[in-house]
Amino acid sequence: MKSSTMQYIEELVTRYPVLEKVKDDVVEALNMLINMYSAPYHGKILVCGNGGSAADSLHIVGELMKSFKIPRPLPENFRQNILKYSHGKELCKNLQMPLQAMSLVCEVGLNTALGNDVEAVYEFAQQVLGYGQKGDILFCISTSGNSENVVCAAEVALAKEINVIALTGATGGKLKNLATVCIAVPEIETFKVQELHLPVYHALCLAVENEIFKRGE
Repeated sequence: MKSSTMQYIEELVTRYPVLEKVKDDVVEALNMLINMYSAPYHGKILVCGNGGSAADSLHIVGELMKSFKIPRPLPENFRQNILKYSHGKELCKNLQMPLQAMSLVCEVGLNTALGNDVEAVYEFAQQVLGYGQKGDILFCISTSGNSENVVCAAEVALAKEINVIALTGATGGKLKNLATVCIAVPEIETFKVQELHLPVYHALCLAVENEIFKRGE
């Protein structure tokens, strides 16, 4: 890992000293993300959660699928291919290389169909079954760690040999024993847990972007 990448984690625990308790787990999750995005497969993360955690899942995708802090220029072979088309120059100028990520909270047609025809608790699990591939990562966000639709998604992911990162409150809930790595921030009340979740996933997004796209150390 680049020294400049690790600086994002050091800054996280400096700004939020209470997160020193989960620093090792954050680093483990970061290494999982770096390994996935660096592998020949170039996997993706699937993100899920409910309520405020659903909003967080969308936030994470927004930080990964476009430049967060560091420029992400298109590779030259793709630039040459896209320049053949009428919008080529504009596309080359404005598009940014993604770190593949998708949220599972916005498939309204599928999720409401499951809720109507089966049970809503399986909405994320069905999508992990459909979209997930070995080499991907499922990123589960639950302040309690016990959200049943998120737990079901984690179980399907593990059955498909997909690693699971859980971001929870202090107890870790059911996700603690399911996740490949569980970042259980040291708060219990929902809003306080959520206040610590944001700097954790910001640091992860910044750090993985730095590792993949920054030149040098």
